Amino acid sequence: MADSTRESKRRVIVLGTGGTIAGRAASARDNIGYTAGQVGVTELLEGIEAPPGAAVQTEQVAQVDSKDMSFPIWRRLAERCAHWLAEPDVAGLVITHGTDTLEETAFFLQSVLAPAKPVVVTCAMRPATALTPDGPQNVRDAMAVALSPEARGVTVVCAGQVHSAFDVQKIHTYRIDAFSSGDAGPVAYVEEGVLRALRPWPFSPPDPARQAFERMARAARWPRVEILLSHAEAGGGVIRALVAQRAAGDEDAVQGLVLAATGNGTLHEALEAAALQAQGAGIMVVRATRCMQGRILPTPGAALRDAGGLTPVKARIALILELMASGVGTS
Repeated sequence: MADSTRESKRRVIVLGTGGTIAGRAASARDNIGYTAGQVGVTELLEGIEAPPGAAVQTEQVAQVDSKDMSFPIWRRLAERCAHWLAEPDVAGLVITHGTDTLEETAFFLQSVLAPAKPVVVTCAMRPATALTPDGPQNVRDAMAVALSPEARGVTVVCAGQVHSAFDVQKIHTYRIDAFSSGDAGPVAYVEEGVLRALRPWPFSPPDPARQAFERMARAARWPRVEILLSHAEAGGGVIRALVAQRAAGDEDAVQGLVLAATGNGTLHEALEAAALQAQGAGIMVVRATRCMQGRILPTPGAALRDAGGLTPVKARIALILELMASGVGTS
């Protein structure tokens, strides 16, 4: 890209990580029997017109099915985001991503970047080879958000809706409008390339994120945190096995547990008893609700702390970063 183009236009950097949006199927009629992460991000953007005043630049950070997302990819993605965000002529970033773990990646990036510029994660529910793929429109909408002066932080754009990284969840297995922000609602809509805000843009302080980024970047290992589900007849055997693994000095032993609790953070009595044993053995335990909407309201005298409005997968990321801050499981 020529320097004169960079001087006259604001850049939008599109970082590719794979996913359904980059998937291929043997037939255009097949929207589910595809292989994710086959189309490179540069090829993916062919035929997608850049918004007026924007120069688009691409970079392939990873090429995976997002169900296989990993800590090394998260680290590299965060580092590449930080690199591009520091460029003065970069208006914002777009990340193409699979839908399965998109909400986790978005929350992770918000937690370690808290960017003043927009970082927009987008996706598709249909592969690039579909008869009517949804990826191109999502990418175009994501670019519009990345260029918007009112946008900031990490958001998710899908099916014309803009979701905060704090609230977004995948709620459907097949529909193209597969994401929701629950009772918080979307932040904005994208309508013919124009952003219509619905509520104040979410914000988080930059200093804690900067410290989290530095710890993440230098950590030799990331703390192991597992998620367990409370349900009818739930037992504590898995937790006891994890406690025993820790007691044996296994270097891969768990350092934290997130319990996907019922209702307002309630746990089956057998699971709760084992969780209290784990907490007593030095494992950090957090309760998050498995309900799709609402948050855990604090219960006076609760022996196990709660994750408030965080879903179990986001509570896991928050706990990983908290354990990093205390140096647990990072060496």
